[in-house]
This record gives sequence, structure tokens and C-alpha cells, in this order.
Amino acid sequence: MYNDIDLSTIPEVDLFIDGQHTPAIAGDYFERLDPSTDLVASRAASGRLEDAEHMAAIAAANFSKWSTTEVTERAEILRRAKRLMPKYRNRLAQLMLKEIGAVGDWVDFNIKVAGEAIEAAVALALKYPSNSPIDEASNSYTVRQPVGVCLAIAPWNAPIVLAMRSVVFPLAFGNSVILKASELSPATHSLIAEVLHEAGVPKGVISVMTNAPEHAEEVIASFIANPSIRRVNFTGSTRVGKIIASLSAQHLKRCLLELGGKSPLIVLKDADLQLAAREAVYGAFLNQGQICMATDRIIVEQVIADEFIGILKEMVADLVSGDPRRKGVKLGPVASPSIASRLSALIEDALDKGATLISGTQRRGQFIDATLLDHITPMMRIYSEECFGPIAGIYRVDSPEEAITVANNCEYGLASAIFTRDLTLARSLANQLESGMCHINSSTVKDDPAMPFGGLKSSGYGRFGSDACVDEFTEVRWITVAPP
Repeated sequence: MYNDIDLSTIPEVDLFIDGQHTPAIAGDYFERLDPSTDLVASRAASGRLEDAEHMAAIAAANFSKWSTTEVTERAEILRRAKRLMPKYRNRLAQLMLKEIGAVGDWVDFNIKVAGEAIEAAVALALKYPSNSPIDEASNSYTVRQPVGVCLAIAPWNAPIVLAMRSVVFPLAFGNSVILKASELSPATHSLIAEVLHEAGVPKGVISVMTNAPEHAEEVIASFIANPSIRRVNFTGSTRVGKIIASLSAQHLKRCLLELGGKSPLIVLKDADLQLAAREAVYGAFLNQGQICMATDRIIVEQVIADEFIGILKEMVADLVSGDPRRKGVKLGPVASPSIASRLSALIEDALDKGATLISGTQRRGQFIDATLLDHITPMMRIYSEECFGPIAGIYRVDSPEEAITVANNCEYGLASAIFTRDLTLARSLANQLESGMCHINSSTVKDDPAMPFGGLKSSGYGRFGSDACVDEFTEVRWITVAPP
């Protein structure tokens, strides 16, 4: 995967403002460390409040030319960006490997779904063209228009697809966008702007802010308070999402929040156990489990639990964490020492309180093997806390009704899955699950940018994709005409 990629250089990225890379006003930089080697992965400009103010002014000044560009022209530019993605693949792969420890399959997943997000955004914008009447009458009609400058705050864990999703939907509707890059993937996120700029997105319409971790609060607060910023979308932790929601509310800014999850996968006694096990392993350990919709909880009927766990154990036997540069490594490191420490504490707490270790070994720095824990009970931290790592807990239940009770006994409600041959029962259970998305006989990890993606409860509000997201990035206005 990485044999033909130069990994010896250390990328250095500046802020992306007005179509060019520009150092931060103070001239400072910060370093992101490679989670596999602890060596410097990238250096990025450390933006501050004054940079945020300048960037917002540039984005506002360039909003008009993009918002008045015909939707068909915007669509062609964005589709050109999709066609350019393969050209950038090696650079994206290099950056994802060094900044977040991504394995090759995760890189390809990101690029593929990012392209699908572009296509979904374009299709939606063509369906709802700005400045065109929705319900025109001779003297009373409505128009749908772009809102202005949108702030997009994207996470590091799926840096290509989630950054592209956060910017391409507002761009397609004619907004200018500021991407606030993650401190853990600044170079990867900055490259997204290069793709869009090469495709023809005009100068000043797409900007990228990078900042050191200690300046994140200052930068985000400045953006949200800025009168030019009209909408905010954030993908990340529930803890930070609550802060952003509060800041946005203070300034009456509408925000779209896609937050944490603790996705349950329910396996009923009539399920295809091989299929359920494959999908559970995929959902739990893809990208080291660092996915908002990762399979965190495996809820299985007691009568088949031992057989099912035996299948799971066999499937995860070779999921040993290592440096993705090495051939055959399927599981990379977790993204930071703090994540590794938190995961180790969750495992230790569960084992101390009676859980059984089915698979997994001692943590090795930021390397944590695929870990399965059986006999999870409410007294354990892992019962209620989001893992966001290569850990899945197994919860034994006596009936489908108990499975629903256990699944819903959680503050999160992003994704869920049900495995059974009884599709009538499955649909009934799906309607009872408190999650924004439910998948029958497939993984909790499923992404179709044309469908409404988002959660319930502490997993956030608002939706990316489908008609459900149109109001997130446009305004509807009512206009009447009276005789002179």
C-alpha cells in the first residue's frame, strides 16, 4: 500500500486564505506527531483570533460571487473536484498514515465516500436551486437562498470524507465555507482545500484554519461570534458539541451537530451468526474503532451467546495492532496517548468488575489489539461511556424485548443494527430503537451521503445528506408583490 509513497518528508502547511497558503499573523507553527513512531508527522500554522477575523472577512467578501454563480456551474466545479481525487490519492494516503496511523483500506474508504458526498451535494443543489421560486404565484412566492459564510469543524478520524462532507454541502448551495481543521490532521484537511481550489472553486470561497490545540477554544469562539458566520456544522465529541451548541445559541447561530455514539448491534437467536460476526468485527474494529458509528455494544441472545462469541474470537485472532507501514497490518495505532490511556482504563475497570476478556492483550504505547469483553454489566464504565477505540463489549440478554431495553439504556443514539431472519420482527424492533439510523442484517458502520445521516439524544441534531439537510445551508424567504 505505502511502498510507492515518499514518507520521509515532513509536510508544512499554512493557513489557506483567499486561494493561497499564508502563514499565521503571529508566524507560529505547531507539530502533529505520528501515532506509530512518535516522530513529527506534520507542521501547521498556528492560527489565532486575529487570523480567524481576517479569514471570516475574506469569506464574507467572496460570498456574493459564488452565491450568484449558476448552480449548474457550481455543480460542474464540484464534480471536477471528485474527478481530481484519484490524482491526490498518494498524498492523502501519506498524510493519513503519518497523522492518524490509517491503514490502506481506511484511506480508500475515505476517498470513495468523499466522492459520493460530492455527488450527493451536487444532486441536492440541482434539486433545490438557489434564487429560484419554490412555490411562485403572481403576487406571493418564496425563494430559497444560500445563507452566507458557513463554519465547518471537521474531525481527524475520517479526515477526508468528513471534511469533504462538511464543506461540499454548503458549497453546493452557494455558501462560502471556512474549514476549521482538526489539530490531529491539519495537513490532511488542508489538502481538501487544494483539491477544491484546483477544481475551480474561486479564491476566498473555501478557507482552512489550522491551530494549535491550546488555541482551539479561542479560534472557534471567535468564528462563532463573528457576524459574518451564519451557520455552524460540527462533527466530533459530545463534550465539545455541547460547548459549540451553547456558543452558537448565544449568537443565535443555527448549528448541525453529529456527535458521539455507542452503537448497539443486536444478534437474535435465529440470526445468520457468521454474517453477524463478520459485520460486528467490521463495525467494531475498522479504523481501530475510531468511528462515531462503530459497533461499541454487541447485544446477543443468551441461547446463542457462547457459539457466537466463539465465531467472533476466531475472526479477531489476527487483528493485532501495528505500524501500518508494515505489510499485513490490519489494525493501526489509536490517535493519541490520551486515547490509549483512557481505553486501557476502561478495559481495566471492566475486568476488575467481573468482565471476561475474550480477545486482546496489554496495551503497547498507542497500539491496542482488537479487544472483546464479555459479561458487561451496568456497574462498569464501559457500559455507558463511548469507547471510540478497538474495544467492543458483549451484553447477554434473554429476549428481543430485553435487547431493545439494553440498547436504549444509553445517552447516545447515532447508529444501530439488528441481525435476524425475521424481517417483520426486525422492522418492529428498528422502530423501537432510539437511534438516528438502524441497519437490518448489516453493520452499524454504513455511510450513504445521499441519505440523512445524524443521531438522536446526545448524538446531536440536524442531518447531513438528503432533503433533510437543505434547511441547514439555505434560507427560505417570502416575497409578495402588490400593484404600484
